[in-house]
This record gives sequence, structure tokens and C-alpha cells, in this order.
Amino acid sequence: MNKFTQFLEEKFMPVAAKVGEQRHLQAIRDGIILTTPLTIIGSLFLILAYLPIPGYDAFMANTFGAAWRDNLTFPVGVTFDLLAVFVAIGVAYRLAERYKIDPISAAAMSLAGFMLVTPYKISFTPEGINKTFDVTGIPLALTGSKGMFVAILVAIISTEIFRFSVKKNFVIRMPDGVPPAVSKSFASLIPGFLVIITLWVLRLILQVTPFGNLHNVVGVILGKPLSLLGGSLAGAIIAVIIAQLLWVTGIHGQALVWGIMGPVWLTLVDQNRLAFTAGQPIPNVVTQQFMDIFYSIGGSGVTLGLAILLLTRSKSKQLKQIGKLAIAPGLFNINEPITFGLPMIMNPIMMIPFVLVPVVIVSITYFAMATGLVAKTAGIMVPWTTPAIISGFLATGGKISGAVMQIVSIIVSAALYYPFFRIYDNQKFKEENSLSDIREAGITK
Repeated sequence: MNKFTQFLEEKFMPVAAKVGEQRHLQAIRDGIILTTPLTIIGSLFLILAYLPIPGYDAFMANTFGAAWRDNLTFPVGVTFDLLAVFVAIGVAYRLAERYKIDPISAAAMSLAGFMLVTPYKISFTPEGINKTFDVTGIPLALTGSKGMFVAILVAIISTEIFRFSVKKNFVIRMPDGVPPAVSKSFASLIPGFLVIITLWVLRLILQVTPFGNLHNVVGVILGKPLSLLGGSLAGAIIAVIIAQLLWVTGIHGQALVWGIMGPVWLTLVDQNRLAFTAGQPIPNVVTQQFMDIFYSIGGSGVTLGLAILLLTRSKSKQLKQIGKLAIAPGLFNINEPITFGLPMIMNPIMMIPFVLVPVVIVSITYFAMATGLVAKTAGIMVPWTTPAIISGFLATGGKISGAVMQIVSIIVSAALYYPFFRIYDNQKFKEENSLSDIREAGITK
């Protein structure tokens, strides 16, 4: 154990810290956060459109008319179907902030660049008709989750061009008396021109290749391999192990890993949403909601069961107090009182289950969903702070099996934590008794 701890401190932690400080990864993570409130709002309307109540469809149709469901899904469309647009704006804005250049101008150029590399004309062949039609317009499929990787790439490219132009002083400087808003708009003229020219030339080049456009290039080279990895059990386990190892070294594991895997998992969420609204079988087990709702019960490490143990089974006064402090935030999936108060960081006893318990829970949940025992997440974005049982019910589209799976996970996690908790509790209890004996001996003297 000492060698393992030494390895984490000397080898793993410095590398992880450097990766976590990488500005592009931070910008991707923070930029994607822009989509969170929007997808939650869209999910609320999605829930209302598909409430799992017998007779709900007939009641709504008879009361509000046959088009009630279409009307309820309008807000879903303007949130989920524009995910890539929000990401193009958010990532560029956050990256520009880190470079200390005008973020709103960078975001605007990124959005323009994203639209430029997105094909305006699409072809489709309706069922039963032996003819292909061309339609001019930006396809919503490419402005939604399917276009998210392109949005990230364009945001980084456009902002880097913007930064290079500013660094080389390729800007128009206005006199001091000009209002700041006007001055900034003119300062972004040349950088914006370079962004548009670069992406325009890229589009023209790709048009004469078998790929046709940047979306197809990214989909083949990056999107499919990452989706296969991120959507698999092996990919989920790797993500969980890395996140937990980062946590035990004092680094926010989810912030780093979710920043990398977030685009993949959000794409899989949207695939499930489309299948759910179409009444088709839901394709993906591992999604953003799978990781947020079933891996993070009580917080990173599935620590709600441990919080219950600390509160109800501790002999140590210190651990009992931590349990009292941890139980309330733990119900809302916040576990800093445990992570830093127990602590989990570099704790040779508790760090073992802290890494392994989530792997077990993710594996059990995956197989339960893959075999049909538990409903898969339905593409409904439930806030990660939603208490367990409620979140499992909502995330699976109102299925009781989602709530039951979370109850099982809490029980299993508590059982797995218990042997290590008991060892640590006994150790702390003995330390407290020893200190008490020393104090009493001092008072007697």
C-alpha cells in the first residue's frame, strides 16, 4: 500500500495535475456546462410530454387536442437540437477568457465558423418513393449532439486563429475616444476575417473529397471510435477508475474525466432521447445520465451508503460527527464532507473501496440495464443533485426499475464499504481512547 501511495504521489498526481490544467480541456469542460440548464429545461418538457401515467395520452388528447404532444416538444427541439451551437459558443468563449482576449467576439466567430463548415443542402429519399430530393437548409441533426465534436474542433481552431492574430497585432486599433464596444468590434475584424477564410477554404477542400464535409471527417476519425469506447462497459470502468484515482490524490476527478468524455456521453444521451420520443428501443446503456445518476449516488464513489454507516454504526466520535455532517449533502449527491473530512484523499484504508465500489456499482447497473432488468436512461437530463430514487425514476423515463436499481446500489455499496469502514472506525476509536487516557493521566498528575 505504501508503494501504491508513493506511486500516486510521485507519478500519477503530477501528470494528472498537468492534464487538469490544460486550457483546451478546461474550455471544453466549462463550455459544455453552458448546455446544462438548457437540456434540463428541455427535459422537463420531455417528461411532461411522456408522463408514465395510464390514460395520460388519451386525457391530454381529449383535453388539449391531438397536437398537444408536438406543442410540448417545441422547447425540447430548441434545446437538444441546438446542442452543438451552444457548445461552439461556450467552448470558444471559455478558451478566449483563458487567453484574455475578447470572449464574445471569439464566440461569435466560432458560431459563424461552425455554420460555415456545416452543409446547407441535404439529400433524402422518402419511403415508398424512388426519387431523391435536395433540401436547402441547415440540418438539425448536425446542430444537435451529432455535431458536437465539430463544434468543439471549430471553437478551438477559430479561437486559436483569433489569439494568433491578436498576438501578432493583426488588429485595427481605434482612437481612444471611440466607445469600447465599437473598438472591440473593429479589433475583431481582421481576426474574424482570417477565421472565416480558413474554414471556408477547409470546406471547399473537403467538398471535393469522398468525405464531403468536416462533419463526416470528424464522425469517421473521432466520433465513432470515441462513442464505441465511451458507450461500452470497459470505457465506463476506465473513466470511473481514473476519476476515483484523481480524487484520492486531491484532484477533482469528475471535472477532468467528464470534461473529456462529456461530448461522447451527451451524444449518447441524445440518441436515447430520439429513440424514447419515437417509441423505439433505447440503444445506449452508458450515457451522461448513467454516469451522473447511477455512478454518483451520494457523490463520487457512491458514498451515500458510507454516509449512512458513518451516521448509524460509528463508535468513533469523530466519524459519527462526519456522518452527521455528510448525510444531508449526501442525499443531494454532494460528498465533500466525506472526501475531505474522513478523508478519502491518501487514506490507505478507505481509498481502496473508494476506487473499487464505483466499479462494482457501474458494472452491476450496466448488466441490469443491458439485460432488460432495469430500464435504460431515456435521454431525460435530470440534475445531478436530484436525490437518489427520485433521480433513478425520472432518468429512466418514469420507470420504477430505475429507482429500485439505486436502492440496490446503496445497499451493495454500504456492504462493500463496511469491512473497511469497520477497520477505520476501530482505529479512530482506539486513537480517541488513547488521547482520553493521556488527558486523564495529565489531569491526575
